[in-house]
Amino acid sequence: MPKKIAAFGELLWDLLPTGKVLGGAPANFIYRINSFGDQGTLLSKVGNDKAGKEAREALRKLGLSDEGIQTDYELPTGSVIVKIDEHGTPDFNIITDVAYDHIEINQEMIEAFNQADCVCFGTLVQRYGISKNTLRELIHQSPGVVKFLDINLRKKCYTAATVEDSLRMANILKANDEELLITKELLGLKSESLKDLARETLETFNLEIILCTLGSFGAFCLTQEDVFHYDPGYQISLGDTVGAGDAFSAGFIHYYMNGYEIEEALRFGNAAGAMVATTTGATSPVSKAQILDFMVIPNNRNYVRFHQ
Repeated sequence: MPKKIAAFGELLWDLLPTGKVLGGAPANFIYRINSFGDQGTLLSKVGNDKAGKEAREALRKLGLSDEGIQTDYELPTGSVIVKIDEHGTPDFNIITDVAYDHIEINQEMIEAFNQADCVCFGTLVQRYGISKNTLRELIHQSPGVVKFLDINLRKKCYTAATVEDSLRMANILKANDEELLITKELLGLKSESLKDLARETLETFNLEIILCTLGSFGAFCLTQEDVFHYDPGYQISLGDTVGAGDAFSAGFIHYYMNGYEIEEALRFGNAAGAMVATTTGATSPVSKAQILDFMVIPNNRNYVRFHQ
């Protein structure tokens, strides 16, 4: 039976060099979740403007419902100016004080969280008090649901308090290697190696699982039982990395919530992220079948291990 997954946060337009593309980590995540066969619900807010109406239309074209999307009659729909460097790595200039910063709690959101098997959130949507307070109340009212934190630290869009509070609300943390090191500096953690830092973070905040993506070197996970898994990277023809982390998260959660072993969930998430990185933008179609085929292609792995 398909799992119910809800994501709370930003719905916005990525203004790429090639044109605008619907984005926002929660939206990208839910798009992939649905493409893998689960039931994803996006909870966000757009403006009562042309960009907001176009965002709703774009969601529907992606096969997603806009019923969980509120309308703000004063503030504009969110947007991000994205620059891509020669390595395909994006740089984000995120516009502040927009509709998704002011998501208000309602009964429909409470029910969406309570009925979900897993809920996903990040730090960007917690820049302002209204959305931040809504998220905390939703988390408080859904104690038995798996809480997945895709931390997504964007410059000038987080504080140490936000990061600490988010970690305390989560069961599973997904971060990249850079974000794990930023978290160390923000919160005064002591460990030197990434593996030890993951263990210290997990123990400090009573997390069940930490996932860390490593770019071309793949990804690793560490569990509360101190079980460590590493999955190597893939040799790919890079499009850009926009949305690759969201695809990793969706791939892992799809497998994990459907009862697969953590090692298998890590492997599928890693491959999903790599496949999306061969495309442009965050919502280019990539099917589950394509990912599974990609995983068994001979000699497409990067077996140079990362430094733990």
